[in-house]
Order: sequence, then structure tokens, then C-alpha cells
Amino acid sequence: MRDSDNNKSFFVSDLHGKMPRYEKLFQAIENEKPGFVFIGGDILPHVDPPRFSGERFLKGFFLPELENLYTTLGESYPSIFIILGNDDGRHGEETLQEATEQGLVEYIHGRRVELPRWQVFGYAYVPPTPFMLKDWERYDVSRFLDVGCISPEEGIHCFDDEEHDLKYGTIKEDLEVLTEGYDLNNGIFLFHSPPYQSNLDRADLDGVKIDHAPVDVNVGSIAIRRFIENRQPLLTMHGHVHESARLTGSWKEHIGRTLALSAAHDGPELALVSFDLDQLQEATRRLL
Repeated sequence: MRDSDNNKSFFVSDLHGKMPRYEKLFQAIENEKPGFVFIGGDILPHVDPPRFSGERFLKGFFLPELENLYTTLGESYPSIFIILGNDDGRHGEETLQEATEQGLVEYIHGRRVELPRWQVFGYAYVPPTPFMLKDWERYDVSRFLDVGCISPEEGIHCFDDEEHDLKYGTIKEDLEVLTEGYDLNNGIFLFHSPPYQSNLDRADLDGVKIDHAPVDVNVGSIAIRRFIENRQPLLTMHGHVHESARLTGSWKEHIGRTLALSAAHDGPELALVSFDLDQLQEATRRLL
């Protein structure tokens, strides 16, 4: 892990394999030389079957581009923290773990990485959705399902999961295990799901009903919301709900002392959130 005084950071999410977005990201990294880059999931093309399209993308485009950046930037190459998202098949884990061993990225789902002044945690799961791919879905705080959603037990998995985890695992319990015993005053969290009932989780579902029952327009995680409220980490980053910033007019929110940022975007551009870890209040968001 790099050790540098360069605390300039980029955050992106939900690029969904769109090469023009990645090319803009790589160019911004080369031009501006951040010390840290956070990539918050949904990184692969949305193509069936997900396994083969994802492997082609990672090995045929994403990682070779990072290798080129590594060669170009040398000691200025940033620490790149990455997780997958609910639209990514779990098969991508193996390739990203190999890239971690090569020093190209830090794959951090379910992990904590200690930096000289901060600790970085990653967590990819989202609450149940209406979509069929369930590699990165968990019950939230209980086995309750929102209207229109499909349980993690009933959907499609690229790899077999433990039956007990599918039936009884929750985001709430995962976060307790991940952070047990740690003081989070200097904690930085890379989530895919946003916190529930925030400016970051507002979906375009107004007036939608299923079997006469209204669909909740807030689709984030109750467990993540409560976790932030109770543990108050320094910074959390989120994606998943593309249209939320357009609907709410905001891509950031304070929850107590915690600054929560979203890089999700429903336009064709790359939404690039930039900040200095020593000056979080001056974070900016550019559409490239």
C-alpha cells in the first residue's frame, strides 16, 4: 500500500462497463494524479450471461488500462480501492483479487485496509431488489421484503452461496462483524447501497403500485443508515440509485458528523467526485 502525502481522491460508481466513462476516468487520473481512487461497484457491462462478459471486460480492457496507467505514472500511481455491485456477477471477485496481488487495485469487499491516518472498509451488498441477479443482495435488517422485490433465495447466483447466509444473513449483522472493535472516527467506507431515506437513495418510482400496494421510493439500506447514525464514521461513499441526485438535487448529505457522498448518475457522462481527505467539506462533483 502506497504511503504518500497526496490525499487528493476521486470517487466514481456505477460505470456499468461503459468504456467512454472509464476512458475519462483514466485520463483524469493521468492528468490530475490523485493519491486515492474509490470505485463503488456496478463496474461490469450489463450483458447476459454475466460471467463471460465480465471476464472479457476485466481482462480485456479494465486491467490492461490500469497496467498502462501504472507504467505511465510510476510512483504517482494511486491506491485504487474497488468493490462490486448488485449488477455485477460475483465471478469478478477472483480477477480483482488477482489484480490486488499484482498491486493494481485493492479489492476490499468485507475487508479493512489500514492507512497511516485512515482505515478503509468495503461492503458491496444491497437490500433485495426486483432484479434477478442476487450475488450482491442481502436481507437488510430482517427477512422483510419491500413491495415488488425478489428475495435473495429466489434469484440467480453465479456461484453457490451458503443456504444459511441466503436465508438469514443480513446487512446489519455483516456490518457489525466487519467493524467490531474498531474506532471509526477515521473510518472511510466504500458502500454500493446508499443509506435509507436520504438524498442518495431516491428512486424514480412515484405513483408505482404492485397489486395495489405502493412501492417505496426510497430504496437504500436501513442497516447502513442506522450504522452511520450509530457509529459516525468520517466518510461514506455510495452508488446504486442512478437518478437520486437528479430527483433530490443533491449528491451529498451529512448524517451527524459523517459526510455521505454519491457518485451514481443517470446521464451518459462520468460523474467524478473529487475531494481531499483533509478537506472533505470542499468535495466537488463534475460531469465529464
